Amino acid sequence: MLTLRTLYFEDLSVGMSERLSKTVASSDVVGFAEVTGDRNPIHLSEHFAAKTPFGTRIAHGLYTASLISAVLGTRLPGPGAIYISQTLNFRAPVKIGDTIDVDVTVAELMPEKFRARLTCTCSVDGEAVLDGEAWVKVPSNAAGGRPLPRV
Repeated sequence: MLTLRTLYFEDLSVGMSERLSKTVASSDVVGFAEVTGDRNPIHLSEHFAAKTPFGTRIAHGLYTASLISAVLGTRLPGPGAIYISQTLNFRAPVKIGDTIDVDVTVAELMPEKFRARLTCTCSVDGEAVLDGEAWVKVPSNAAGGRPLPRV
């Protein structure tokens, strides 16, 4: 997983990017189902999934999308970033064993509100499986930074 990197709004520039790669394990999909309550058998039952157009189990779409959140919350822009909105376009299924490459790029900065628009793409073997964009509020060093953790 990604190590934490803390960026302030002033550290960002259009074109900055970050990547996360994650191979989807069966335990990831089962765990996601337990946390969310989404027990659709297309995610959990090989017998059921074999009879679908995908022919095998697939990961939850929002599991894939949650990897975008991992990038935003840990690296770009990192701790203290607050989600404002996220668009998601699901393009193709993600199967157990697929490696998802998550790319997040700063597309626009709004200095008056300390907001950033980031393009987000998840791909498997170079094929987009999900894309969209996120708006986040980013702590500003000039405006007081972020709260410090209690020790």
